[in-house]
Amino acid sequence: MKANTSLDYSRRIQRVIRHMGEHLDADLDLASLAEVAHLSPFHFHRIYAGMTGETAAESLRRLRLHRAAGQLIGSETPVRMIAKQAGYGSVAAFTRAFQAAYGTPPATYRQRGFLVMDYSDALPASRNVTPEHAMFNVTIRDSQPVRLAAFRHQGNYLEIGPVFERLFTWAAPRGLMGPTTRGIGIYYSDTASVPLADWRSDACISIAADVTPPDDADAPRLIDLAGGRHAVLRHRGPYAELHHAYAWLFGQWLPGSGEVPADRPVFEEYLNNPRDLPPEDWLTEINLPLVAR
Repeated sequence: MKANTSLDYSRRIQRVIRHMGEHLDADLDLASLAEVAHLSPFHFHRIYAGMTGETAAESLRRLRLHRAAGQLIGSETPVRMIAKQAGYGSVAAFTRAFQAAYGTPPATYRQRGFLVMDYSDALPASRNVTPEHAMFNVTIRDSQPVRLAAFRHQGNYLEIGPVFERLFTWAAPRGLMGPTTRGIGIYYSDTASVPLADWRSDACISIAADVTPPDDADAPRLIDLAGGRHAVLRHRGPYAELHHAYAWLFGQWLPGSGEVPADRPVFEEYLNNPRDLPPEDWLTEINLPLVAR
């Protein structure tokens, strides 16, 4: 009975997280989210915080600011529009919230295009280093195959966060989240040639080979991620800045490496928890599959 109750609450919270991810522009107050969960606001607030480790308001703020960071450096959308979409009534309120989370005002972040410049092979300080000039360390690594539980995301890659939240909420009451669990994102679409609405990706966690998700509509599907040779680039900083690393990896490193990419999608592995650290300390490894030698 206790297990069934836990799974029922998990499904309710998954519905709320999906609703948040699909309606980040909407006025999502506590009462409306509680209604999605079919719980009273009084109980919903406590259940959500108990199952996710943060309040619904904290989740919304984090997800909206993450999207805002991507808009600031990836678009020309006016700051006042970004502030409004993030749920703030004024640019001043948005600026305070963004600076508290990212350590710099949104206008400054947009102007610089990056939060930190801490690449081990960065150009000398005497040069005007920008994301376009940055260099990164790439290592060739032989990785082992891994079984994944995955939820599909379609659309802007920077909006995959709520899909990961749903996956974590599904996995936790089933005892599938632990210190060795890996968070992995697989990205299938060529963003230069596919309309943004059609970009396909998977939010994944590693699971044991003998784990089989239940056969129902709310369960993730299984993916067996191939091992083999990979070029691995480690990035430190907000996820919104990963496009700089991708541009360098494919535009500079790969043509001069003598390597040939394998016919498999790139995947990212997230090495720490963005809830626990400021964006400047988020670590991501970009894994580019290579043809075997």
